[in-house]
Amino acid sequence: MTRRRSSYRSLLSLQRDNRACRACIEAGYPLESPPVFEGRPGQRAYMLGQAPGVVEAEERRPWRGRAGKTLRAWLGLDEDAFYTTFYCASVTRCYPGKAPSGRGDRTPTPREQQLCSFWFDWELELLRPQLIVPVGGLAVRRLVGHLPLLDCVGTRWELEGTPVVPLPHPSGASGWLNSRENRARLDRAVALLRAELERLG
Repeated sequence: MTRRRSSYRSLLSLQRDNRACRACIEAGYPLESPPVFEGRPGQRAYMLGQAPGVVEAEERRPWRGRAGKTLRAWLGLDEDAFYTTFYCASVTRCYPGKAPSGRGDRTPTPREQQLCSFWFDWELELLRPQLIVPVGGLAVRRLVGHLPLLDCVGTRWELEGTPVVPLPHPSGASGWLNSRENRARLDRAVALLRAELERLG
């Protein structure tokens, strides 16, 4: 049974309730995992993905599949440094299953995204991160609005004073990085992100 309090004082109590969340299943959506996220109080960098993939669903840890390896290579971080640096969550927390076409994973519906936004909003309230990194179009739109990745990747944004550095999704299913111009945008984004991480120490 999904439990959502009217307010939270502790990140750990929020996480406990998030792990038990079944709001989307209760609303009739076919999900294939419990919520997947990882982080601890005091982390100053927050990474927002789109939704867990099948490997993340099995291992119950964000960014465990091929996309996660690519992402860590972009950032020049090994696994320990990556998970120490970033609180990792996603727009929707449960693996949504395969797309009806059979190619890639199903995109969570706007209603699923809305049902899950409660957890994201409270994480920001309790963590108050000093850097937010949305990864992929769904996450970027959640933070900077309905703009194409072309206008977002390689630039620095702000959310109520907090720096936001968008990244494209590192999935091999995406053809976005096949363009030389987009690879240059990624290079600029990574440089911005590294500068922000250096600022955080």
